[in-house]
Amino acid sequence: ITGCRFVLCPMSDRYIDIILGAIQKVDTSKVWANTEKHSTLYRGKRIHVLDAVKACFVHAYDPGIHMTMEATFSKGCPGDTDAESYLAEDDGLLNDASTRDIHFPVLCKISLYPMGVTNYMEHIAHIVNYAIDKGIYAGSTHYVTVLECDIQELFDYFNYVNAYCAEQISLYVFEATLSV
Repeated sequence: ITGCRFVLCPMSDRYIDIILGAIQKVDTSKVWANTEKHSTLYRGKRIHVLDAVKACFVHAYDPGIHMTMEATFSKGCPGDTDAESYLAEDDGLLNDASTRDIHFPVLCKISLYPMGVTNYMEHIAHIVNYAIDKGIYAGSTHYVTVLECDIQELFDYFNYVNAYCAEQISLYVFEATLSV
């Protein structure tokens, strides 16, 4: 099961309406969803989790409001069985039609934490090099890699990273902070 816990932070006195409005616009029929006071969690198949997270961020976007999203993607926690029924869903993306033609620039910092493997730096280097090859790498600093690109490119990259990690690593945490 892939999961993503995230927090939307619009810098507006309308932040409650922006956050809850975006969450309500997301079709979560193919993911297990839970919104609490601190964050929202989507769990299920990787492609549906990413589809829902992207839709939430895109629906919250307003070019006149600074906003960030803190997102933690993970797969492989032992005993993690909530939402297993969602793994049987087909691959049709429910939110893609409402988000795929929306474009805006985004700045993002990422960190990958491969768990339980001795060659963890190889995996981190792989996803950083992939960002360089895609032309979205904007630099590195302590503990993070910085990306700068269009929102569609960023979520394509997130999909690649999560797919790569699911195939290569039994347990990982991938953190991202998006800023618009």
